[in-house]
Amino acid sequence: MKPTNTGVYQATRKDNSIYYRSSITYKQKHISLGSYDTWEDAHRAYTEASLILRDHNRCISDYHADQMLSFEKWVILINFRDNNIYFSTPIYMRSKYFLYYLSPTKELKFDIEDLFYYSSHKIMQRNGHLFVADYGMQVNILNRYHIKNYGVKNKDYRFINGDDTDFRYENIEILNTYHGVSHVTVNGTTKYKARIHIRGNYVIGTYNTEIEAAIAYNKAIDILSSKGLKKNYSQNYIEGLLPSKYADIYSELPISTKIKNYTLPD
Repeated sequence: MKPTNTGVYQATRKDNSIYYRSSITYKQKHISLGSYDTWEDAHRAYTEASLILRDHNRCISDYHADQMLSFEKWVILINFRDNNIYFSTPIYMRSKYFLYYLSPTKELKFDIEDLFYYSSHKIMQRNGHLFVADYGMQVNILNRYHIKNYGVKNKDYRFINGDDTDFRYENIEILNTYHGVSHVTVNGTTKYKARIHIRGNYVIGTYNTEIEAAIAYNKAIDILSSKGLKKNYSQNYIEGLLPSKYADIYSELPISTKIKNYTLPD
């Protein structure tokens, strides 16, 4: 006979097959540990959780692949044990920041002000980019720093201390804020080059300010659209600029003749 009061409960699926749910109560919180095909696996999960919560010498680095609990649950339990706060995502609190564990070998560092967001948004990784699911959409976490989607490290932004897992605000410098705009040095002076991709990159022009280059990019989009080019370019939004001032800059900006004379291919 299987022992009772072990945190394991038998349940039945819709097809009438039996499985086992494991859970544990700690600091008056009921915590689900997962579902398992056998009673033995569910009980092993309960036993692991009990040991983690009782033994403060057990730490995140002690996790190994043959544990019954997932690594994510391991982090969640240790954080709850040490910091008296339960999160449903793999967060471990520090005094001035928190760690978000993607795996046993990769952790991200964030400012405390982001704690509420990441405690309710799970970070996913795809093709080297980090996303969260937000209102049914995949949102790049770089958007929180006003970095455009698929921004290029060391071109559009950089990690000041060289650690690309340190997402604290003080460690991220935005190099290029706007679509199609990059910094260039001309005779020792910083200028801003605007480019647009049609079939290859077209240079729109080089300008004295980042805002001028961003508006030039918008103007190039309008010119190409008027010539019948149907491409879903993203316009640059210039925050804090009055419409009249925007219109003045827009009308005076020179645009490359290659853009102005562009014709659709046959």
